[in-house]
Amino acid sequence: MEVPTVNQREAIIQLWFNMWLQQKDLGIDDIFTKDVVYIESWSPKYENRATVKHWFEEWNTRGKVLVWNIKQYFHKENQTIVEWYFKNEMNNGAIEEFDGMSLIEWTAENKIKFLKEFGCNLNNYNPYQNSAVPKFKNERANWF
Repeated sequence: MEVPTVNQREAIIQLWFNMWLQQKDLGIDDIFTKDVVYIESWSPKYENRATVKHWFEEWNTRGKVLVWNIKQYFHKENQTIVEWYFKNEMNNGAIEEFDGMSLIEWTAENKIKFLKEFGCNLNNYNPYQNSAVPKFKNERANWF
C-alpha cells in the first residue's frame, strides 16, 4: 500500500476549505470515511458522512464562508493539525470571524476519520495593561 504524503493530506484539507468557499460539494464522499466524527469548535458533533453532507448543504442555504485561509500545518503519523483564519456572513447579515485549528486523524487510505475544530477570539487584550489587578472586558465571552 502506498504511504500517504504530506502534500496529499494538505491538498485534501485545502479541497475541504474550497468546498465551503465555493459552496459546492467537490468530493465529500472522497475525503471523509462513512463513519467520520466531525466536531465543530462551538459544540455541534456530526457522527457520519451523511450528516456532514447534510450540514454542508443546509448551512450553505443560510450563509456564506467569505474567507478560510490556512496559516500552517503540523503533521505527525496519522494526524494533522491545521491552523486557519475563518470569516463568514450569514443571510441575516451577522458576520463571524475567528482564528482556529483543526485536529485531523487519517485512515491508511488517506481519508479523514476524525476532525475536531478549536477556535480563538480575535479580540485579544491584556487585562493587566493598566493595573496589577486584571480588568476584563464587560462582554460575553465567545467559546469557539
